[in-house]
Amino acid sequence: MRTTLIAAALASTALFTSAHAEVSTYNVDPTHTFVTFEVAHFGTSTNRGRFDKKHGVIVIDKAGKSGNLELILETNSINTGTAAFDKHLQSDNFFNSALFPEAKFVSSKFTFSGEKVTEVAGQLTLLGKTNPVVLKATNYNCYMNPVLKREVCGGDFETIIQRSDWGMGWGVDLGIPSTVKLAIQVEAVKE
Repeated sequence: MRTTLIAAALASTALFTSAHAEVSTYNVDPTHTFVTFEVAHFGTSTNRGRFDKKHGVIVIDKAGKSGNLELILETNSINTGTAAFDKHLQSDNFFNSALFPEAKFVSSKFTFSGEKVTEVAGQLTLLGKTNPVVLKATNYNCYMNPVLKREVCGGDFETIIQRSDWGMGWGVDLGIPSTVKLAIQVEAVKE
């Protein structure tokens, strides 16, 4: 009887340990991560840009189907390919980079379908204001990187936001929409 109880205790400990062994921390790889935006320009063309400096950490519990994420963007690293436009976007008309040098997305709600992350719901802080944002995955995968010899997870995520919800309303009265499409291509390397 005592042997059976010890075996049962060891089995439950093994199950508990293996269930928690799936929790892994991944560091965002800035060379394979791009946060881009698209805004219609007077209904004629689409303005696009990206943030060149970003970093973050992702924690994924594959067995528990959960995760946490913190992604930080340096707003003065905005890059549209045109220096004058970059300066305008960094000004207090838009990102106000001098006063708000970072934008941050934080999440503790990951949605899975099988092994794949399909959605990440969190809070986006921009210009000192925080609002909920849901990122939908259009692609997601984990693989063993043959160069790094470590697991890499990532995918393509997108959402639509209203920039005026964060107080970024410049140009709306001139005909530049508040609607912004965010596209996030992210890869993160397991510690």
